[in-house]
This record gives sequence, C-alpha cells and structure tokens, in this order.
Amino acid sequence: MSKKTEKLPEFVPLAIIGVAGLFPKAKSLREYWANIKNKVDAIRDVPASHWSKDAYFDADPKKADMVYAYKGGFLEAYDFDPSEFGLSPNTLEATDPSQLFGLVAAKMALADAGYPVDKDTWDRARVSTILGITGALEIVIPLGARLAHPQWRKAMEEAGVPKEQVEDAMARISDGFVPWQEASFPGLLGNVVAGRIANRFNLGGTNCVVDAACGSSLAALHMASLELSARRASMVITGGVDSFNDIFMYTCFTKTPALSPSGHAKSFDAKADGTTLGEGVGMVVLKRLDDAQRDGDTIAAIIRGIGSSSDGRGKSIYAPSAEGQTRALEEAYRLSGISPGTIELVEAHGTGTAVGDGIEVSALSDVYRKAGRDGVWCALGSVKSMIGHTKAAAGAASLVKATMSLRHKVFPPTLKVTQPHPVLASGDTPFYLSMDKRPWLASKDHPRRAAVSALGFGGTNFHAILEESNPDKTETDWDGEQDIVMLSGSDVSELTAKLMPWTEAKPWDQVRIDAVASRKSFNGNEACRVTLVLEKSSDSVAVAKKAVALLASNAAQPSWSSPEGIYFGSGKPGKLGVLFSGQGAQYVGMSRDLACAFPESFSALSEADAAFEGGRRLSDYMFPRPAWTPEQKEAQDKELRATDVAQPALGAASLAAWRALKRFGVKADAAAGHSYGELVALHLAGRYDEWTLHALSGLRGRLMKG
Repeated sequence: MSKKTEKLPEFVPLAIIGVAGLFPKAKSLREYWANIKNKVDAIRDVPASHWSKDAYFDADPKKADMVYAYKGGFLEAYDFDPSEFGLSPNTLEATDPSQLFGLVAAKMALADAGYPVDKDTWDRARVSTILGITGALEIVIPLGARLAHPQWRKAMEEAGVPKEQVEDAMARISDGFVPWQEASFPGLLGNVVAGRIANRFNLGGTNCVVDAACGSSLAALHMASLELSARRASMVITGGVDSFNDIFMYTCFTKTPALSPSGHAKSFDAKADGTTLGEGVGMVVLKRLDDAQRDGDTIAAIIRGIGSSSDGRGKSIYAPSAEGQTRALEEAYRLSGISPGTIELVEAHGTGTAVGDGIEVSALSDVYRKAGRDGVWCALGSVKSMIGHTKAAAGAASLVKATMSLRHKVFPPTLKVTQPHPVLASGDTPFYLSMDKRPWLASKDHPRRAAVSALGFGGTNFHAILEESNPDKTETDWDGEQDIVMLSGSDVSELTAKLMPWTEAKPWDQVRIDAVASRKSFNGNEACRVTLVLEKSSDSVAVAKKAVALLASNAAQPSWSSPEGIYFGSGKPGKLGVLFSGQGAQYVGMSRDLACAFPESFSALSEADAAFEGGRRLSDYMFPRPAWTPEQKEAQDKELRATDVAQPALGAASLAAWRALKRFGVKADAAAGHSYGELVALHLAGRYDEWTLHALSGLRGRLMKG
C-alpha cells in the first residue's frame, strides 16, 4: 500500500436539531447548561444508593479490595414512570438504570428536535439509534456476584458453621443482590440501551451501541455520521449513556491508578492529580444539514467534520499518545476543510491527570500552530472538573456543552484551576483557559466554531468540529435561577396578607409558578406595592419574612429598599427618569450577564464592536482572557480605564442594559447623563441612532485622550 496520504472522502455536514442531557445536579438540559454557566460544582460524596464509604474506603491506595477515593458526580434520583414507556413495574429491578435513563433522554432529545414520540406526524422508518456504551452494564455485577453461592456455602461449611446457620446466612447474603429472573438477560445488555429506544418509539433504522471506552460517545457520533453520509438513515439519535459508578468501577480506576485522592478532577491545573468519576446521559438528534434546512428544523449547531485514529503501538494500552491524537485532529480538519486557526473554543478530553492533560495540549498545539496563526486565540476547557469523568457519556457531555455554547454565543467556564498547567502557563500555545462565562462576540473573518475531543483506553481518539448555524443571538438564555415577585394592595395590611404565603417553604419550581401569577395580578396603581427579587440559591422564605418585618416598621415611608432585594413603594406612581453614568463607572466584565442572557443586550455589544476604531475589538477590553496575577488584573483594568476605550465601552454597556429593560416594557419619561452619560441619554431621547452614539463615543474618547 502506498505511504502517500489517501484522499479522504468528502464529509457530509450534519445538523444537530435536538439536544438532551441528564447529568449530576441536572435533570434536564436547561439545568445542565445553567450549572455550566454558573460554575456549579456537581461533585459530592458517594451516596448510600451506590456503595458504602465505611465499607470500602481506605486512604492507602494499595489496600486490597479497597478504594482511596469516594467523591464523584452522580445522577439525581429521577421519577421514572414505567407505564410512560410501556414497561412492567415488576421488571424494573432487573433492568439496568442505563436503559431507563436512555429512554428518558431519547424522548427529551426528540421533543427538542420537534419530533415528539407521542405524535404520528413524522416518519420513523429510517431513524437510527447509535449510542456509546462501555463494557458491561452495572446490573451485571450484582447478578454475577450472586452466582458465587457455592463458594459462600463451602467457606462457611469449612469454617464449621452449623448447617441451619449456613442456610440462614446464605439467604441473608443472596437477599443483598438482585435476583435472576426472566427480565435479567435483556436488562443487563448494553445494546438494549439503544434497542429499547428503537422498540418503544418504533424507530425502524439501525440500532446498536459502540464501545470505545471513554471515547464511546464520539465513536457513536462518528458511526452516526457515516450512517447519514451513506444515506442509510434520514435521522439518527446518538450520544452516550453511563450510570455505572458502583464500587466495581471505582475499584477499576483505583487500581489503575487514575483517581484524584482529593476527589476532584482539576483539568489543566498545575496541581492536577487524577480524575473523578461521573455519571451522565447526553444525546443529540442529527440530520444531514441540507435535509434539516429543507425541513425547516431548528438547528442548534452544525458538525463540519469528525476525525478518528488509533495510537498504534503506543507505550501501553491505556497511556495517551500525542501522535495518535494528532492523527485524529489532522483528519478532522482535512475532512472539514476548516483551518484550526478559526476554532475559538476547544472542549477537551481533559481528565485531570497531569500527564494526560499535558499530552493533549501538546497535540492540539502542534496541529493548531500549523494554521499559521500567531498568538493566543482559542479558549480551552473541560466539563469533567464540574461533573466528573462520565466515561461512555464523556464525549456527549462535552458535545452538548459545546453545542449550547454555539447556540447561545457564550464562552463557558472551567472549574478548579488555580494555576494553569505548565504547558499552558508557558504562553507558547494557542490556548487560554476559559474561567468565567463571557459573551462570544463574532469574528469578522469566520463563523463561531468549536471543537470537541474524546479519547479512550485502547488507544482510540476522536475529534469533532462544530460551527454555529446562525450568526445572530436569537434565543433568550434565561436559566430560571432568579425570579421576581410583585405584590400590590390598597394598604399595608392587605399587602402584608399577600406576603404571608411567601413566608412558607416551597420547591423552587413552585416559587417560579407563583411568581408568574403574582406579576399577572400586580396593579401598579394600587396604593402600596412591594417587589421581591428571589434566587434559587438563596433562602426565599427569609427574604419574605424580612419584607413582612420591614413593612411593619417602615410603612409610613413612601418608598424604600433593602440589600436583600426588597423594594417598596406607596402612593401614586411617579414618572421614571433614567440616569446614565460617566467615565469611572467602567469595570472589567460589565454587562456580561445581560449579554449572555438577552439577544437585545448582545446585539448592543456586537454593534459597538463593529463601530470601534481600535487595534482590538472593544469586547476584548470589556471581557478579557483570565488574569492569573494581581499585576495582570491591574493591567486589564488600566487598559479599560483609557479614555478612548472606557467611553465606547460605557456606551456599549449602557445600551445593553437599556435594551434589556425595554424588553420588559420599561419606558423612561426622562433621560439624563453624568458627564459622558449625556451621549447615551441623547440617544435614548431620540436625537440620534445607536451607530451615531458609538461613533460619538469613540470620537469623544479619542479627543479627550489627546
């Protein structure tokens, strides 16, 4: 065979039209994405439902049959209704949780794609299900352990235990394991995770699972792309499923050894000392891009290429190989025809092992530097520091994260980095660590693009290239972590009575429902009015009780507010005046949350970027890359304080805030500005449009600097 590089077949672009995820501390895609943005650490001690820390933990990594780590990411208990999926309740004990979670996630993904399983309005004959699953399922372990009963009996008889006590002990031991029954065989099979989905939802295409260890999800994605490219399917459900965090799995990783003694995977941190195990289910629904566009599907992201490779004869069967990873990367970029110089986000495998993370960054750097682009331009991260290494679902967790980042135009944060890995700290790579969420403003030269890597034991490597489907931010990215309660009454007594139900504890979902009802019934013309700003992470009952107390002591005052987020007004409502701040009010990161959440605010920053006359984008000053030292932070503050930057930035931030208020129907009766803020006030008053505002802001800043 010729050693020349073979010409690869053209990659058929794919559309991700549906997304679903169930991960630690997240029972839905919305919760998962909210946790990513808000830097929620989902790692916790092993729950009693999985295994006993007291029985199996020992800090000595060499202690036989014991594990030295007990933290991880665990799926939340889910209210599963078997009748919803046509399952008999008496078979659930013998059915692996992965099969049940797979059904839930597939239903969610299809609904998100606009193909609900309870509607017969779409053709299911050529819909395939190809999922990533690693090895045996969890239920295999207790079923297999139960078969050791001859050894139990022999050991007790040889120890001289009386026969009647042997039988009693045998019964006690067997009661601790799932019993074998008719449903056990299908319930323990990995391929039935896909099979149940095809069966329950009447899907007629291929159904199978792929095992590529921790690269299984992207292996399944790769197979799904081939299925669609060959036109063997019109639509494919793909992703990864892993609910296997029992003591067997912890023992496997302990004896390798690969787990962090601290229980936390610190991906790309200088002191990374091992990974953390996690569970999760991530699924996407794929179509060929041209078919999705023809059918009017909502496209979350586009897949432009997938590269795969094996390490060949590496150092060992589980040691990472830069050469193998490089081959997968190069294949992905050749197939896609896309330059790595246009990739602005890489969601890496990043398990939190010092050697593995270093090799991965080195391989990425080698390929990206060949693009001919100098400097640092690409954000790097790994969701494993938040939810743990979800094994078969690891690539799916990363794929979902990258898809949502492109969909909402947000750079997502990575947790648990105090100092970058030495390879990154050197400054010689194209990568910087993304530490906080930031609005992802567009480049002038190319669409927003992200890449996802997944690697697996056995020397298998996968790399996928994603691209945005729409250059504009069109969806409101509101995660429901905050809400507003608005109450009104004819006097303080009536208002207090309406507040009292809020002093009783209730689930956050109910809080949100009741908050919506309060806003609908609110009458701004009533004599007394109060607003409460509530957060999911805070004690809403305490806020309500504080409001009751403040009403009792401050009722005579026409208006007041408190630090807890309580705002009171009385008498006839007045007119609204808006005051825009001047130079000196700027700070790094201003308007970040608004721009990440609201399209109106995001567009204000995009317009300011386009109008800014500087060597860098205005948003680069407002949302710079992470600073690791006080000196770096001061340098960023100083750059933003420069008059020719500060004034355009304040204009962008002020406009972003005002557009968010306008979204909620806020209207100003008067506008004023302090110093520079006069320019924004004049725009609000209708004297000139936003483009003139940005031009004047830039000119004023340059003249004052001169």
